[in-house]
Amino acid sequence: MKSVSIVTVNFNQPKVTEDLLRSLDEVNTYPNLEIIVVDNGSKPNPVPEWIPRYPGVKFVRSEKNTGFAGGNNIGIQHATGEYLFLINNDTEVTAELIGKLVATMDANPKIGMISPKIHYFDQPGMLQYTGYTPMNYYTARNACIGQFEQDRGQYDSLSGVTGYAHGAAMMIRREALEKAGVMAENYFLYYEELDWCERIRKAGYEIHVDLSALIYHKESVAVGKRSALKEFFMNRNRILFIRKNGSAGQFFIFCCYFMLAVVPRNLIQYIKNKEYSFIPVFLEAITWHFTNKADSDNLGYPLTR
Repeated sequence: MKSVSIVTVNFNQPKVTEDLLRSLDEVNTYPNLEIIVVDNGSKPNPVPEWIPRYPGVKFVRSEKNTGFAGGNNIGIQHATGEYLFLINNDTEVTAELIGKLVATMDANPKIGMISPKIHYFDQPGMLQYTGYTPMNYYTARNACIGQFEQDRGQYDSLSGVTGYAHGAAMMIRREALEKAGVMAENYFLYYEELDWCERIRKAGYEIHVDLSALIYHKESVAVGKRSALKEFFMNRNRILFIRKNGSAGQFFIFCCYFMLAVVPRNLIQYIKNKEYSFIPVFLEAITWHFTNKADSDNLGYPLTR
């Protein structure tokens, strides 16, 4: 039986993280687990209170918020499992989730990373994810298959190779991790798992989805439905993903598309919705690319804003 390291990151959501730990203890049936919780600079620090309450859990504290990729990378450094299962702290597991993913990985050594089916926690039965379509490198657009639909099993036959894993729940083979490396931390939030999937593919592995396995996701608990933080990183990282993974020709065409279609559309939407504060944030997301290399560790966003 393969050893599995669960890695999750907490940032100012102790109750949400505790709900996940409870589900891993009370619902999960897979026995060979190592659970690692990374606290990503929360204030106040919940780790001293957690340590005596959860003696079987490994807690790691970062004194600053290192983002989604940075927090998970810290956890990865402490993981010893043959498979690593990175799950958002705002998820709750189902009984056979981990066992099914392990069995699928065991059966196919070509799988470098795999995600389960995801339902919205607050609306059980509503799909969030059953896989992704491939990325269009000229528009940086792809689709999350099945999102917002009632789950009637209509996509279950899609189990197998998919465009991308979902950042809320992705199990990676240690050998694939060692070849592809950890997530790029300069994304901070959003698109880092898509970039990671591309590097895993380049390392010779496949990205799969197993729709017999299910996890529940409390979408946007940490960041919120719409925020300046989200607007900045969603737009900056959309451009960054194509810079890093597309050809020069693809990036040029994408830039034309972005400036001619996306910029006017977004500005009109901000004005229409009276979200005037998002306009300078959106422009910052674009101009970051004029002054920073693709691998720059300058986030470009003051997290104290």
